[in-house]
Amino acid sequence: MKYSELIVWQKAMDLVTEIYKVTATFPVEERFGLSSQIRRAAVSVPSNIAEGHGRKSTASYLNFLSIAFGSLMELETQIQIAVRLDFIREDAAVVLLSNTDEIGKMLSGLKRSLAEKIK
Repeated sequence: MKYSELIVWQKAMDLVTEIYKVTATFPVEERFGLSSQIRRAAVSVPSNIAEGHGRKSTASYLNFLSIAFGSLMELETQIQIAVRLDFIREDAAVVLLSNTDEIGKMLSGLKRSLAEKIK
């Protein structure tokens, strides 16, 4: 199976698209600040899923999935910061955070499944 066939990767890619749309409305002075950081964290999630998949080692794949999960938690925090700064509306944040929660659960399930292979 190719990484691009993984639903978790597809959902993470959709999240990147949404993050780019939302951050496009941030104040211009945030272009190199929070906006850039949120985008980098979002892009890191599907990127690390893909990179780990390509490593051909289950242990290495698990490590990259852990990195993806960490980036997802970073993204959640940054979304919450953006809400506090009134850069993202509360209703939009609820949708984004619901998506991060779903992706997080999928990543955890994938990690559990791969960890069973190592045992």
